[in-house]
Amino acid sequence: MLDIQNLSVAYRGNLALDSVSLALGAGEWVGLIGPNGAGKSTLIKAVLGLLSYQGQVLWKGKPISRQRQKIAYVPQRSQIDWDFPVTPWSVVKMALVRRLGWGRLSNSKLDWILKDALERMDLVPLRHCPINELSGGQQQRVFLARAIAQQADLFLLDEPFNGIDRQTESMMISFFQELKTSGKTILVCSHEWGNALKRYDRLLLLNRRLLANDTPQVVMTLDNIQQAYGAGFSAL
Repeated sequence: MLDIQNLSVAYRGNLALDSVSLALGAGEWVGLIGPNGAGKSTLIKAVLGLLSYQGQVLWKGKPISRQRQKIAYVPQRSQIDWDFPVTPWSVVKMALVRRLGWGRLSNSKLDWILKDALERMDLVPLRHCPINELSGGQQQRVFLARAIAQQADLFLLDEPFNGIDRQTESMMISFFQELKTSGKTILVCSHEWGNALKRYDRLLLLNRRLLANDTPQVVMTLDNIQQAYGAGFSAL
């Protein structure tokens, strides 16, 4: 489904990603891990077309640049201006209208999609609240509701489990399992550690280059971790 071939990204002459190649299939939930500055967010932004790169990014064999509507993106919470005067209803509606354009859906159909997405994230009672009055977990669920409404095939999430409550974590895991079952492709940039990594079908260990690409049990070896994080790193 997603095919990345020899992807390289440079900032001011310094390589942030060096000839990364990987493929993600339908119904896969994949974790992208590595130290700070490894290029994890850079990889996601390159797939989104937010950065210039060398190489190819294909979706179903065609350039992904022509298929952006297939992608739903949940950014890091730190990248969002939570003081912007907007409500959960507006956040989800803007994403849906941007994907389909004005006038493509009747008002009743549009409202049904919006309400369904918010309901699945338990946000209907909060749909008209200013987003800066919500908890961290509720804010994260707003952007998951936005992803649901986009009806995408590829889901890219940057640190979605940071700073959330257990209710939100449980809802997110159920949501990802539902996506897997329906054949969607999910890539999660993660700083998780330990048993939490076992939830993924596959892990990509990155430090500018792709160092390992396999099941969590195969990737999370001391040799691989020290290659990515440094020889002095010993926690597993």
